[in-house]
Amino acid sequence: VQLQASGGGLVQAGGSLTLSCVGSGRTFSTYNVGWFRQAPGKERELVARVVRTGPGTYEAYYTASVKGRFTISRDNAKNTVYLLMNSLKSEDTAVYSCAAAVGYTGTSSGGYGYWGQGTLVTVSS
Repeated sequence: VQLQASGGGLVQAGGSLTLSCVGSGRTFSTYNVGWFRQAPGKERELVARVVRTGPGTYEAYYTASVKGRFTISRDNAKNTVYLLMNSLKSEDTAVYSCAAAVGYTGTSSGGYGYWGQGTLVTVSS
């Protein structure tokens, strides 16, 4: 599968952005998809992931720092996973990348075999 991430930009603190990750292929709905971010000088972290729990059913997970502010969702008809980011803070500034995995449901970046290019999110305070 190939992934294409988009939607980054410059936003003021407290604002919102929606990132999109478009996947190729007819089986994209069977992949678990995560949004990772990497800020300058920091390690890459998984901020949200959507895990397939059965045919057409998924579970969303979030890292603590974004819970209640970010929402991950997917539209399988469009082969797209979204990350809605509300109440953005300066510490959310990072390059955001989407990644997909077959079967792997964990949080390690090494478990995700397919990656899109990053999209930069800059939050000004």
